[in-house]
Amino acid sequence: MQAYSHCLLPHAQFSADGLSVNWPISSGLSSGWLLNFCTTICEDVTYKELKNLLKSKKIMLIDVREPWEIHESGKIPGSVNIPLDDVGEALQMNPKDFKEKYKEVKPSKSDSLVFSCLAGVRSKKAMVTAVSLGFNSAQHFAGGWKEWATYELPEKKQEN
Repeated sequence: MQAYSHCLLPHAQFSADGLSVNWPISSGLSSGWLLNFCTTICEDVTYKELKNLLKSKKIMLIDVREPWEIHESGKIPGSVNIPLDDVGEALQMNPKDFKEKYKEVKPSKSDSLVFSCLAGVRSKKAMVTAVSLGFNSAQHFAGGWKEWATYELPEKKQEN
């Protein structure tokens, strides 16, 4: 009897209709099978849902806009600024370095994360990055700062 080993290595990709995950399968019998499916494991968070999540203090809200954007227009109270290009590296930092750089406790892979940006494009990319790193409770606020600012007065601009 011959044993076959299967190696499943997912590759997540951002797509307009959700998260597309490709699973290449290689075995002794054949190589290159490709299973592609789209899933909605990560849902958008509405303004009202975000307000409730923030009140519960059970999430980390990560604003992925650039610092100058936050200085210029303000931020959602309680959010942590980690620019999109830094999200992958930040989520892989050791806890001490994360705390030093972002002044917050580093989230664990089981913690609930919500990403926001200006209008939902960058936050969705950040969410996909987080999910690909094993943060399975990641969501994004699709309305972003634009929607938040229609309901709320902006928090005063930050110093740093």
